Amino acid sequence: MSTTETRLQIDIVDNANPEFRLPSIKSLAVVIAGNALFQFSFFIIVPSASLYAKYLGGSSTFAGLVIGIPTVFAGITLLVVKRFDDGQYRRPFVIAYISAFIGNVLYALAYTFDFLYLLLIGRMILGISFTSFMFSRKYCTDPRIVGIRRRTMLGSWYVVTQAFGGSAGPWVGGMLYKAGFGNFGFNGYTAPGWVAVGVWVLFLIISGWLFEDVPKASSCTTVQARRPAIGEMEMISLAPHVADEHEPPPSFFSLTPQQKCLMLCMCYYSTAYFFVISGWESNIPVFTASAMRYCPYQAGNLIAVGGAATIPFLFLNVRYAYRMQDRVILTTGTSLGLLGLVIFLVILITNKISFGSLFAAWFLVALGFNLASTCTLSNWNTKASMAIQYSNYLGRVTGAVMGGAGVKMGMEKYAAIQIGVIGIGIVMHYILWTELKAKTG
Repeated sequence: MSTTETRLQIDIVDNANPEFRLPSIKSLAVVIAGNALFQFSFFIIVPSASLYAKYLGGSSTFAGLVIGIPTVFAGITLLVVKRFDDGQYRRPFVIAYISAFIGNVLYALAYTFDFLYLLLIGRMILGISFTSFMFSRKYCTDPRIVGIRRRTMLGSWYVVTQAFGGSAGPWVGGMLYKAGFGNFGFNGYTAPGWVAVGVWVLFLIISGWLFEDVPKASSCTTVQARRPAIGEMEMISLAPHVADEHEPPPSFFSLTPQQKCLMLCMCYYSTAYFFVISGWESNIPVFTASAMRYCPYQAGNLIAVGGAATIPFLFLNVRYAYRMQDRVILTTGTSLGLLGLVIFLVILITNKISFGSLFAAWFLVALGFNLASTCTLSNWNTKASMAIQYSNYLGRVTGAVMGGAGVKMGMEKYAAIQIGVIGIGIVMHYILWTELKAKTG
């Protein structure tokens, strides 16, 4: 049988079975690529943020706040943006693109005006654009366009682009810092902002051309479904999936005890994983400058190389995710990430700090927790989506601030705290193992 005939048969099966439904490829590409660019915008300043803040009179801790503050404002503005989405995605995405443009302009202008707090203001406005994280994930699990057995696969793609943006951002930021300070307006501190501005102008044009929105919620037919048993349902599928997302969902207090535990468990995982990942990306430039005399260019390369090395493994997860239960992926990822944290603590205690040992620890942390986070991204409904997104924001901002302060508080203590946070999650995972059983895909 030819490849074309095989693909045709697969398409026929997928169209016949709503569990394998997928959205328009062009629109999906815009959403996934947009996620990569938002991650890129979040992390492009990481290598030089500490020195930029110090140049303007700040500290490493302030730089950690500058890195993490966007997620605070994303959380504040998310409810406002959601009130005007009409069950669609174009409007929230356009708001996000424009906010990213304005925020990066202000971040770059802080040097020109010699105003430290303009860094913070610019990143606050950039934070409005990170409301798109929820809408992007929601798009990848929207029952109107995505089948139940495609969600983990799309969640895996989402994490691949998350890893790509988290690697490309620090690498480009480090390269731009190395470019130097020959120009007053476009230099090693401001170039990350100006480059991000150009990227968002271009992407706004491309997305307007390619993206096809879903129909308004009011025009969709409600899909009736029986309430699944705990053993049958998705990991945190807390209610039957309906196409009209404006139908009031069940309250948290109406859920069964098992469902409440699953939802709280996923929220904790989301906080813990991004607390560690954001903490490492914020901490590496500060720690390596202190312990290894690294400049922002070298620190950016370390972050980028470690993150990029995870991408082939995340692609494998995309390929095989449909064959594995989410709880298996969660366990595997968490174990790898914890191993990286333990290795890091050991090299701190033994003072065996080198590029190789630090790279190995960062690679395992980035791979493990990015892999595990696919399970917190692939199981969404109206109630869980908001709760998990706010948990994500909480992990990002607290991790970034703590990463910036890691050297000051003591690196061994910093690593031990991260191990403790993940350890609590492992205990929860063990207790809820049976309830975490879910459909593959």
